[in-house]
Amino acid sequence: MSIDAPVMEAVAAPPESDALPYEPIEIDYTNIITEDDAPVDNLFSERQQRLLADALYASWPTMGASRPFLAMTNVGLFFALSAPPYVPDALVSLDVRPPDNPFPKKNRSYFIWEYGKPPEIVVEIVSNRKGGELDEKLAGYARLGVAYYIVYDPELLLTQQALYVFARRDLSFVQIPPSVLPGIGLGVMLWEGVYEDMPGVWLRWINSEGNLLLTGKERAEQERERAEQERQRAEQERQRADALAAKLRELGIDPNQVFARD
Repeated sequence: MSIDAPVMEAVAAPPESDALPYEPIEIDYTNIITEDDAPVDNLFSERQQRLLADALYASWPTMGASRPFLAMTNVGLFFALSAPPYVPDALVSLDVRPPDNPFPKKNRSYFIWEYGKPPEIVVEIVSNRKGGELDEKLAGYARLGVAYYIVYDPELLLTQQALYVFARRDLSFVQIPPSVLPGIGLGVMLWEGVYEDMPGVWLRWINSEGNLLLTGKERAEQERERAEQERQRAEQERQRADALAAKLRELGIDPNQVFARD
């Protein structure tokens, strides 16, 4: 599939839920490998994954997310017992909740048949030219029914375009502008700044109004700055009141009586 000159198309919002009425079945998870402990990510990718999940859980519930959601990073996305999973750098699934006990094998990864639906959003961070992000995975995630697929190529290893956003149309993906995703209330943008002491150009979430979703540390710093501004405002008010009281005393007026009448 050529991606050099993609056609931008408007897409309709996905339905509230793509959940299917699966019949309960007993599955033996004993021989399913959900993790292999292989260190496969570079330092930037590891931080980028954490940034995506950090901001979602720190800010999205307070900025318009009215539906429950689950965000995972570097976790297997299983779609068949006989096939190896995809392992996206991040995924977001709406209208589902994390299991109460994450340790049983069936709860350790995202099994589509356990959650009853594919995730709405899958994110891949390109770290080499062998991952198939713009061909094999592009077709594969479309087949699984993923609504939106985001590819971030920070080193421009695949093309001269750093960010791709795809929306599912019928059985394949079409490229759309990297703005708010219809029906989700989330969008993405590239943001230049520092995360966990590492400067870079980072993939960040925005809400439906286009505002950046802040990380937990950013929210704490924002609250600290707001409190400091309030402290300074109160101090300025106190200084003005003290100056007025001093002026009244110079005029032989008791400021306590003036303020008491107020």
